[in-house]
Amino acid sequence: MLNFSTSPVSTLLRAALASFFIISLAACSSLTPRDPVKIDLVGIEPLPGEGLEMRFSVKLRVQNPNDSAIDYNGIALDLDVNNQPLASGVSDQSGQVPRFGEAVISVPVTISAFSAMRQAMGASGYKPGQGLPYELSGKFAGGLFGTSRFSDSGTLNWPAPNSVTP
Repeated sequence: MLNFSTSPVSTLLRAALASFFIISLAACSSLTPRDPVKIDLVGIEPLPGEGLEMRFSVKLRVQNPNDSAIDYNGIALDLDVNNQPLASGVSDQSGQVPRFGEAVISVPVTISAFSAMRQAMGASGYKPGQGLPYELSGKFAGGLFGTSRFSDSGTLNWPAPNSVTP
């Protein structure tokens, strides 16, 4: 009968299993539940466009309510208005949102002519004072276990006409 307990193969196998176990524990610790980040739209600035598209720089205030910083190396976002896609954008910028802190991040977005026409046609049936639902969603890329997703939704109030009393 062969005894493999002291062979170099069994020693290597035990070391590999122990390393795998330690790496698995470290990976699990990075999966602790995190509170969602809070996103607020703080500004929109026009950018030069190409052809029939419109481009804007969207400035977002990102608040991190977690006890660990969010390191990111890419951002993607989508904006839907009236349950229809309006704008999308990506950026390869990198940075950090500090723990229990905030940062302002600019992301260039594009609105195609088709999206703008679709939105205009959809909004034409709205009455003054009626709100348009919007949804903003996206992610901060941070590697295999570090990606943070975000979303925000609400209502854009359709402006009511000014009433002038004589």
